[in-house]
Amino acid sequence: MNVNLRIRHLFVLLLVLFGLLIAFTSYWSVLDAKDLEANTANKRGLLEEQRIRRGLIFARDGTVLARNRVVGRGDSRFYRRTYPVDGLFAHAVGYNFVERGRSGIERSHNDDLTGDTNEFTTLWDELRGHQREGDDVVTSLDPNAQRVAINALAGRAGSVVAIEPQTGRVNVMASVPGFDPNGVPRDFAQLNRAPGSPLFNRSAQSGYPPGSTFKVVTATAALDTGRFNPSSVISGDSPKEIGGVPLSNFGNQSFGPVTLTTALTKSINTVWGRVGELVGKDTMFTYMRRFGFNTKPPIDLPGSELRSSGVFSKGKLLDESDDVDIGRVAIGQERLLVTPLQMAMVASTISNDGKLMRPRLVQEVRDADGRTVKRVKPSEEAAVMKPETARALASMMSQVVKEGTGTAAALSGIDVAGKTGTAEVGGTNQAWFIGFAPVGNPRVAVAVTVERTSGQGGTIAAPIAKQVMESLLR
Repeated sequence: MNVNLRIRHLFVLLLVLFGLLIAFTSYWSVLDAKDLEANTANKRGLLEEQRIRRGLIFARDGTVLARNRVVGRGDSRFYRRTYPVDGLFAHAVGYNFVERGRSGIERSHNDDLTGDTNEFTTLWDELRGHQREGDDVVTSLDPNAQRVAINALAGRAGSVVAIEPQTGRVNVMASVPGFDPNGVPRDFAQLNRAPGSPLFNRSAQSGYPPGSTFKVVTATAALDTGRFNPSSVISGDSPKEIGGVPLSNFGNQSFGPVTLTTALTKSINTVWGRVGELVGKDTMFTYMRRFGFNTKPPIDLPGSELRSSGVFSKGKLLDESDDVDIGRVAIGQERLLVTPLQMAMVASTISNDGKLMRPRLVQEVRDADGRTVKRVKPSEEAAVMKPETARALASMMSQVVKEGTGTAAALSGIDVAGKTGTAEVGGTNQAWFIGFAPVGNPRVAVAVTVERTSGQGGTIAAPIAKQVMESLLR
């Protein structure tokens, strides 16, 4: 090989290496910029933003949930975040500190809160010597209902989520145990090690077996496909072979032939296990996906603070192509794990004529002068079922509260629809209730779960749901 050829090869190699350098640098600085900014190990963005008046965060009634405290003077002046309601909305609102990064709305709406919504405008303001400042964020969170939820949980580990069915706006996102975000810079290591994982948002990050609350998903698939109707009759004998293994009702009680309405009212496992088998695995997974299972919920929280609901094996989400006992999935067993947020979305969809609205925490963004610069409009995420299916399900779920396992959720003068659930976990119970009110004109859909209890969904979770719905319907 002559000298000129070797020089040409070396030149080509240098060009390739230079191109790779440019590509990686561009990716880190442009395409991956948001991830780099959000990384808690990267303090540069947070340090720069400390000099910007960060926008305030408000509850829907005007209560200030996050504000700024001015520290220092002149060139050393900066803003530090404070949270006036302490831990009331710690998981939803999150925190923003140089020492610990940011979470919750503070992270997902950081561009709004720092005024970084238009790169050209931001640059133009800087050239003109204008001080950049953030916009205020108005949430749909309700302080009174949130307090009711937390007080009703009474220190027990669990979660409450309440949604406006017709808009998807989240009014309550309670997770116990909680934490005071004001103490995060000082207490972060201790909070990370604390029993009960208080930094963990159980509403959107915890996966629990849903027990019999999942029967409403099975009922959706059964009715919407036309395979069944509320008056269809199936044997409620116990035990019954489901998936090749005997399945029993609670207390091994046998019911004989019953309608699907009765089977939901009395939460008869053997009926719904059989319905799940007859509907089939493909159809069941189709309706699960329509409700939002098998993917992270489309709410305005950071993706790292959300988890999918579905059937899991060794941390992997399963689908219809996998070996799954669909009869036991149909009654909320098998390896099914769900978040309270997902189950609130299920209840909300049924109450809203089968339309799943995209859940949202923020409803409006305002500039420092109070002018609305962005209004988050309600958005339909999916048409899960036909309206007549949703109305039939609402009627069936009303019977659960009138005369079935959910009577403790009943409200005076207001029709409530619901479903209880009790899943056994390590010798204790995971208690559930999902529901909505008023039936026919829904204003609130709710999901409640309580960990490691000796009671059932109807005795533990339903009374909590009653209190939260009552507070939001006043």
